[in-house]
Amino acid sequence: MSDILERTRSYLTGQLLPFWIERSPDREHGGFLTYFDRDGRPTGKTEKTLLMQVRMLFTFASAHRAGYGEGVCAELAVSGAEFLVDHYWDDEHGGWFWTADCAGHPTNVTKVGYGQCFAMYALAEYYLATGDERGLAALRRTYEVVMERMADHTNGGYLEILDVDWRPIGPESQRKSFDVHMHMMEALTRVCEVGDAADVATRLTEVMDVIVGRMIDGVHGAGIQQFSLDFTPLPIERFDVRWGRDEECSVDNSEELVSYGHDVEFAWLLLRALDVLGKPRSTHADVVTRLLDHALAHGVDHELGGVFVEGPRGRPATNRHKQFWQQAELLVGMLEAWRLTRDQRYWDVFERSHAFVFDHFVRPDAGGEWIALADRDGTPLSDYLGDEWKISFHTVRSMIEVVRLLEKPC
Repeated sequence: MSDILERTRSYLTGQLLPFWIERSPDREHGGFLTYFDRDGRPTGKTEKTLLMQVRMLFTFASAHRAGYGEGVCAELAVSGAEFLVDHYWDDEHGGWFWTADCAGHPTNVTKVGYGQCFAMYALAEYYLATGDERGLAALRRTYEVVMERMADHTNGGYLEILDVDWRPIGPESQRKSFDVHMHMMEALTRVCEVGDAADVATRLTEVMDVIVGRMIDGVHGAGIQQFSLDFTPLPIERFDVRWGRDEECSVDNSEELVSYGHDVEFAWLLLRALDVLGKPRSTHADVVTRLLDHALAHGVDHELGGVFVEGPRGRPATNRHKQFWQQAELLVGMLEAWRLTRDQRYWDVFERSHAFVFDHFVRPDAGGEWIALADRDGTPLSDYLGDEWKISFHTVRSMIEVVRLLEKPC
């Protein structure tokens, strides 16, 4: 265990964080640049998506809060927050625009719920890390408009893709997803830590109950991906505004399809939500173990390490590629599960997958970030290091969490 801890800590501080500290700040316009090729060099593309700006903000804020960066991460977080507030906030309707050009001029003003969730998450982390009252003010504005305009006051849960004025814009507005509700829970967990909104614990409990009660399959214990507004399960649709690159997605769009990465990520985020609410982890220990055991049975590569992209509930994976973010979430989820249960199976998957990631995903010769997608044996399939959907968020967060969990007394 000590060897894994030292390897992870040394890599995080010596390679991974420096990769993003050195490359991502846009010294000319502000905000962050996120497009890097397989060698860690800028690709020349400079569009700035809301998602990447707020995830970079979270990265640097969380790194500073965890004690890394010697103040540099805090400085970059402040700069990123200023760019975000100056260019992405909609003064007329409230909420955050989806994309902007390099200088911060909005190019897509759609209100994407996924982005609103991550804006709350990042701003809460930013305030907790820096105490900057401007971040708290932006968080308050975001929370208020999300609860007023994104919450589905008829069916429960949250709406996900809306027009600039928060009105429905087509079939994509008629769906709800496990993914977005998971990230709403994640965001509200961090907002609850701030403790600024009187009803936030109630909102967090509500979305947790929606996911556990309506979005997880009762037979297999795995997440159901998409629903109608009244939570009837639906075959998967991947709308352009939300899905970006589709190279990692299988052709199977049935309602039976499971994302092992989302199940594992939700499992550990659920434990953290319970912690923040002051509820015992045993409250949903069965939910956590069923999610993880389904992934162990059908999605985890027990021979080589790592986890596959997706497959049908209760049956073996059909997309046996390995995606960077799913490996990152697997490490945290399995380590949390081992600490929760002391079940050796979880530790064994963590240990083997940690080695697989360092052997096949990490690119030390290109600065230290992870490639995007690999075949089962680790052969690169997409080896870019950053784009409009892939940056530091999952990789840095995973390494910070692994270090934190391994440092905790057993």
